[in-house]
Amino acid sequence: MTGAGLPVPPGFAITTDAHRAACAGMEPRLRALLAGCDPQDTAGLAAASAQARALVEECGVPADVRAQVLAAYAELGRRCGTPDVPVAVRSSATCEDSPEASFAGEHDTYLWVCGADDVLTAVSRCWSSLFTERAIAYRQRMGLAEDGAAMSVAVQKMVRPTAAGVAFTLNPHDGDRSQIAIDASWGFGEAVVAGEVTPDNYLVDKVLFEITRRTVSDKTTEYRLAANGRGVERCPVPDERRTVPCLDDEEITAVARLARRAEKHYGHPQDVEWAVDADLPAGERVLMLQSRPETVWSKRRPASISAGAASGYASIVSTLVSPLHGRRT
Repeated sequence: MTGAGLPVPPGFAITTDAHRAACAGMEPRLRALLAGCDPQDTAGLAAASAQARALVEECGVPADVRAQVLAAYAELGRRCGTPDVPVAVRSSATCEDSPEASFAGEHDTYLWVCGADDVLTAVSRCWSSLFTERAIAYRQRMGLAEDGAAMSVAVQKMVRPTAAGVAFTLNPHDGDRSQIAIDASWGFGEAVVAGEVTPDNYLVDKVLFEITRRTVSDKTTEYRLAANGRGVERCPVPDERRTVPCLDDEEITAVARLARRAEKHYGHPQDVEWAVDADLPAGERVLMLQSRPETVWSKRRPASISAGAASGYASIVSTLVSPLHGRRT
C-alpha cells in the first residue's frame, strides 16, 4: 500500500521469512499436534490450538530477528518523536484473504502496544495466532495445507481515531460495482469489524463521488484509548453522540476516494479498513489500515450489460477496476 502511495500509518513489517525461521525447529511438533484435528471436535481443537500457541510463544522471537525489530521500533520512535511510540501490531497470513478465502477476524491484532518488550511479545502472539481455533478450523474446511501457512506482521504507529470502519468498493448487498459502501462508527473500528455496533452506512457513487444514500444509526458502543494509555477499552457512547453522524461529507468522500484508489491498485474489488486520525491536520486525516480482496461478490460472474449500456455509464465504471493490469471486469 505504501508503494502505491496510499496514506497509511508509518511503521515496518516483519516478513514471513522471519516467521518461518523462528518456527523451523518446532515444525515437526506443530504438524503432530494438528495432524489429527477435527473441526467438529471443539474440545480437541481447543486443546491442539492452546498447545500450538504455547509452543510458538515459548520459543519467542529469535535473537537476529529480535535485534532487527528493536532497531526498527527505535527508528519509528525517532520519526514520531516518542521513544515508546504506541503501535498496532497486526497479523497477516500468507493464506489470508485470497480471492478464494477470507481469514478476516481469524488471526490476532494488538492495539496500543507501547515499549520494545511489549512489541516483541505482540509479534510472538501474532505468530501464534496462526493457530487459533478459528484459523485451524477454517484452513481445514477450505482444504488449505498447514505447512503452507506463514505469518507476516505489520507494526504501525497507532492512530487516534475519531471514527473508523470499513469500506467496500461494491455494494455488499447486491454486488453493484458502481457504488462504494461505507460503514462507520465512533472510535476504533473493532466494534464495526466484530459486529458489536450498528454503524452509520453510506453509499457513494464510484464515478462522481456523490453520496447517494446515508443511514445514521444509534451507535451504542465504541472502543477508545484506555485511561492508563495502554490498550483500548469498550465503552458506551454518550447519549448526545449516539445518533450523530460520525463522518462529515468531506470525510465520507475522502474514504470513498481512498477505497477506489485501493481497488485501482489491486485490480479487483476491495474490503478496506480505514480510520480518521485526530492527530493529523484536516485533509490528511483519513488513513488506510488494511485492504483485502472482497470475497463474496467477486466470485460471481457479473451480470451481462447491454451494448447500449456498455457504451455509457456502466462502461465507465468497468474501466475503474483494473487499469493497472490492462483488463476490464
